[in-house]
Amino acid sequence: MKETAVAKTAWPRTRAWRQSAPRTAKLNVSNLLVYAAGFVVIFIVLCALMPGQIAPYSPTEMVMTDIMLPPSLTHFFGTDYYGRDVFSVVVYGSRDSLLIGLASVIIGGLLGASIGALSGFLGGIFDTIIMGFIEVLMTIPGILFALAIAAAMGPSLFNVVLAVALSAVPGYARVFRGQIISVKGRPFITAARSVGAGNLRIFFRHVLPNAWSPLLVMATIGLGTSILIGSGLSFLGLGVIKEIPDWGTLLSQGRGYLTVAWWMSTFPGLAITMLVLSVNLMGDKLRDHIDPKKSRF
Repeated sequence: MKETAVAKTAWPRTRAWRQSAPRTAKLNVSNLLVYAAGFVVIFIVLCALMPGQIAPYSPTEMVMTDIMLPPSLTHFFGTDYYGRDVFSVVVYGSRDSLLIGLASVIIGGLLGASIGALSGFLGGIFDTIIMGFIEVLMTIPGILFALAIAAAMGPSLFNVVLAVALSAVPGYARVFRGQIISVKGRPFITAARSVGAGNLRIFFRHVLPNAWSPLLVMATIGLGTSILIGSGLSFLGLGVIKEIPDWGTLLSQGRGYLTVAWWMSTFPGLAITMLVLSVNLMGDKLRDHIDPKKSRF
């Protein structure tokens, strides 16, 4: 009888453990992916901040006897048609790629958030006109919008940052406007108005602090998109023109040698892919942390 009682007592625990096991495994896999993504992002940031301590060779050093050598222990990513170490060039090229992504997200986010905040808070005819113009811009794909701006202004670092930032403004404006309208209709805003609070005080003290979290998530995920668009412009010859190329320019330089030196384009492409994927994973995790109801796990 005792053995039967123990078995009956243990059986529900075993069943509950079996039911919770898949969820626990999913959470562990999710955490491992986020940790791996964080490691990739930290490593690339370190490459951008101190490339001289990570790159084994100078990115401008040309060795004519080492032209287009395959990957080896001496040259991790091989060498290009100038005899330069591809790994060193990729490490130094991370600076411009990260700068384009970060600067465009900051400029585009601030500009888009300002437009969306004014449109959502003021409402009326101003909101109708501004959002009508934003909706027209959103019908244009971001890469085409950035391509048109960069082609009109010419290739340079500032022009690439401005083109990528302006292409992201409509998305930030629309998302932040919706969040402002949502917060503006909550009861505590009505209570603040009832005690005599002015529009400026309500906006900066109550509306803005409760509306910024979706913008932060969008900016985190948008960082990967900005890096991807900036690399695409450089690939097309509308990006940064410098002695040390960025990742998009490296892709463009190596595309004509894919059959004889595949590593010249493969490793810069992998660097872009890993950074964009890692930033997106971290952005998804941040979204789940801010709004647990939308968690996928």
